[in-house]
Amino acid sequence: GEPRSLPCSRGLSFSLADERVDQRTCLICGDRATGLHYGIISCEGCKGFFKRSICNKRVYRCSRDKNCVMSRKQRNRCQYCRLLKCLQMGMNRKAIREDGMPGGRNKSIGPVQISEEEIERIMSGQEFEGEANMSWSNNGDSDHSSPGNGVSESNQPSPVSTPSSSRSVELNGFAALRDQYIGTPVSTHYQYLPHLFSYSAHSALLPPQPRSLDPQSHSLINQLVSAEDLEPLGTPMLIEDGYKVTQAELFALLCRLADELLFRQIAWIKKLPFFCELSIKDYTCLLSSTWQELILLSSLTVYSKQIFGDLADVTSKYSPSDDELHRFSEEGMEVMERLIYLFRKFNQLKVSNEEYACMKAINFLNQDIRGLTNASQLEQLNKRYWYVCQDFTEYKYPHQPNRFPDLMMCLPEIRYIAGKMVNVPLEQLPLLFKAVLHSCKTSVSKE
Repeated sequence: GEPRSLPCSRGLSFSLADERVDQRTCLICGDRATGLHYGIISCEGCKGFFKRSICNKRVYRCSRDKNCVMSRKQRNRCQYCRLLKCLQMGMNRKAIREDGMPGGRNKSIGPVQISEEEIERIMSGQEFEGEANMSWSNNGDSDHSSPGNGVSESNQPSPVSTPSSSRSVELNGFAALRDQYIGTPVSTHYQYLPHLFSYSAHSALLPPQPRSLDPQSHSLINQLVSAEDLEPLGTPMLIEDGYKVTQAELFALLCRLADELLFRQIAWIKKLPFFCELSIKDYTCLLSSTWQELILLSSLTVYSKQIFGDLADVTSKYSPSDDELHRFSEEGMEVMERLIYLFRKFNQLKVSNEEYACMKAINFLNQDIRGLTNASQLEQLNKRYWYVCQDFTEYKYPHQPNRFPDLMMCLPEIRYIAGKMVNVPLEQLPLLFKAVLHSCKTSVSKE
């Protein structure tokens, strides 16, 4: 029969995300986001605060323990912690023009991962030493940001890689991996990247012109798709009616699924058209840092019918105890809401196999991961597939001028969720999957 609704506990119900899920939230303070600003999803207030802080070379002080809560209501109480979180989440100061004016090529630079040492240099002002106009400030900062020039820094995804849920071994600061994004700063300025939303704003007013797909794009996309294993997953997920699934059984099934999905990613790497261009060391480094993101992307796209069909049927036969419900963490709640949002986004976009193959390659080719021997080569490959994906999407969906930026904006969200899932206690994963799959299946059946 129908899966039973879980009793509410600490506000947990399967309709929890329904009202908020369509409203993208700022990664800094949780307010309503207005797009990608300086590389990450954020609100106008945090965008303006970050710009003013960097342009004016401000150095703040925290009167507490440097871990103040950031929320819409409390974000102005501690400027130190607000700027700290902007940097930790990947806001890119190189995306701000030196004169502080809107526009300019730098706005296309994506988010960055910087080390704790560099963050400390920025927070303490050492990064600005020798530069004029050092400003020591401890006053409340207003949220009035200057208006943009038609097409502002908002909604500017870029092929620069976004914060990754890197779990690669770090000799220093290993504990910081729990909630910090670690990597190297991006120094390159991208001069030739498309200003996505400027062209889409104009093209929407004109009837789409028939065009052909670039032969090179066609060839590269076919090579990527042929590297994919699009056969249904082999892990058995059929359970007879009336069987009650235990937490341990569901956890074991989730582990088997993760194993199969990971095995497919390893096989995929060996079939990539650029496999011979990179070292085995770099492939190992990339896979160890991105495997969670790759299997999350594939679960939401090419394997979604099995995950949100067969697996959802299994999770409906699992009834969590009251104790499990009470222990469900805040991290679990946030991951649940964001996964439901992402599912709906992908369900609405109906991502093609070609787009999926490009998104996966772009996400995998992350030149910001620590320990790489050839980051510049990765950057070139990343750009190549960025343009291929743009070319294909504009050719295949001429009536959807915002489709390509919409696809690219899903990648930082996938990386953010994958990073957050590391913090969810393992014993809470069965309940998390039950909640997400139930909500997603219900939302699809309503449509």
